[in-house]
Amino acid sequence: MLRRFLCAAALLAAAGLAFAQGAFPTKPITMIVPFPPGGLADTVGRPVAEAMSRDLGQPVVIENRGGAGGGIGMAQVAKAPADGYTILMALSSYSVLPEADKILGRQQMYAYNALRPIARITADPVVLAVRADAPWKSVKDFVDDARRRPGAINFGSSGNYGTMHVPMEILKQVTNTHITHIPYTGAGPAVVALLSGQVDALATGPATVLQHVKSGKVRVLGHWGNGKLQTLPEVPSLKEAGFNAEYAQWSGIFVPASTPEPVVQRLRAAARFAANDAKVKSVILNAGSPVLYQDAPEFEKYVQGDVRRMGEVVKKIGKVE
Repeated sequence: MLRRFLCAAALLAAAGLAFAQGAFPTKPITMIVPFPPGGLADTVGRPVAEAMSRDLGQPVVIENRGGAGGGIGMAQVAKAPADGYTILMALSSYSVLPEADKILGRQQMYAYNALRPIARITADPVVLAVRADAPWKSVKDFVDDARRRPGAINFGSSGNYGTMHVPMEILKQVTNTHITHIPYTGAGPAVVALLSGQVDALATGPATVLQHVKSGKVRVLGHWGNGKLQTLPEVPSLKEAGFNAEYAQWSGIFVPASTPEPVVQRLRAAARFAANDAKVKSVILNAGSPVLYQDAPEFEKYVQGDVRRMGEVVKKIGKVE
């Protein structure tokens, strides 16, 4: 009798769990954007969250949690309940920060295996942006001046080891130049610093500065990719300018690693819906970054490769306080 009762209870519990998982979501979802408003993660996150809301039938609410090159927000999601109600819109600084923590001798803000990839949304080479009134008309002009005046030129970033810092360090390595780094709390504040004359240059995703290029306030000298940029086809790559520097800034959705599989599958479907939504594609492209979607299996392989490559770059950068 007791055995039959326990079996029945177990079946009811399993059915209840299956029902709960199948009903996901039953309340609003928070999408953590680990940077202030105005940067690539925010630019991509907002239209994606709106489209996911339509597919999921529940609001996906953006919460900006900037700081530490994105590490604070990423750590928040890594430690969040693994129920699908807290998700992350990360940038490629995800691949850098745990290795940077090792080099700095501090406790890791999060571990790579604490977060699980859901979908990649964009993957753009970053661009070298300066004010329109800057004296440099090409990457060669910029590098030649940096060589003549070590430390005199500065650049802003979203934080140490972040997606705006690492590509400039790569450029410095291949050109043997000293360009002064000034970190901010995110891409938005760094762009404001460029426009106001506090910094001379930025390495950033095209979406972050495209509106200022169109308005005539910013000039783009080159990009860290191969071939032509869809949104700025006239801009040469650094390789075309003779400098072997390459870096891509991607954006993608993650959840805590132990999130139940049915919830993961539902979020994957919602991310796929968003990435294929005509409105999302139009908004992100108009901002400067075409959608380059990858589903979870492909994105996971992509991230693993990026972690390996960026780990070597960070080791070369060394300790930055």
